[in-house]
Amino acid sequence: MRTALLQSSGRPGSPAENLKVLDEAAGRAAAAGAGLLAAPEMFLTGYAIGDDIARLAEPADGDAADAIAETATRHGVAIAYGYPERDGETVYNSAQLISADGTRLANYRKTHLFGCFERDHFTPGDQPVVQAELGGLTVGLMICYDVEFPENVRAHALAGTDLLLVPTAQMHPFQFVAESLVPVRAFENQMYVAYVNRAGAEGEFEFVGLSTLAGPDGIARTRAGRAEELVVADADPVFLAASREANPYLRDRRPGLYGSLV
Repeated sequence: MRTALLQSSGRPGSPAENLKVLDEAAGRAAAAGAGLLAAPEMFLTGYAIGDDIARLAEPADGDAADAIAETATRHGVAIAYGYPERDGETVYNSAQLISADGTRLANYRKTHLFGCFERDHFTPGDQPVVQAELGGLTVGLMICYDVEFPENVRAHALAGTDLLLVPTAQMHPFQFVAESLVPVRAFENQMYVAYVNRAGAEGEFEFVGLSTLAGPDGIARTRAGRAEELVVADADPVFLAASREANPYLRDRRPGLYGSLV
């Protein structure tokens, strides 16, 4: 499945403008033959927007989801995006996947919050594996810091995730995560990992870009630079099946030895 990664911080504080950016990117992704467009963490509203996070938070089936469903349908491309999700009085850092026919397929709440900023504004989710079927692949969702916990990604591998989407807000000086850790996660878990980042300065943060789609061989199929960019690469189920057959990691596990991990 051809996958497009939108590396952009959009227009922080303006969901309406970010919906326009997403619509334009969806058109470009569709023109490139992509069946899926992934946008970064908190793309709908911006990340470093302080108390506006709670003000702009929406339910998973809110107006923004309806607008993105319309965009997905009009361009014929599935869309995954990050946003602040409101559920009653609780706000989560969430990512949602909407199919090319406008169906809401999956919604994930970030389980590992990074730093005081996130812990001050969000409640952590408690469901580590969220998946949907799309384009012949089992697609999983995760957000930024979550991918840095090997247990999280291994749980997806054991649940059969083929393509792990990771909307992120990766900031300086942690660019080694995009450069080194993400390809290793893809290799050790025998899956594709799409890591899609924000770019440039926003509030107190400097986002490093470097969005990538890494394959099960640990090789990046595409990698963005530091500026706003749309990059496209393929997640190939035939190559994935062959790689899993050749790589013994998951077959050679000895779970009985790992009880001390939990």
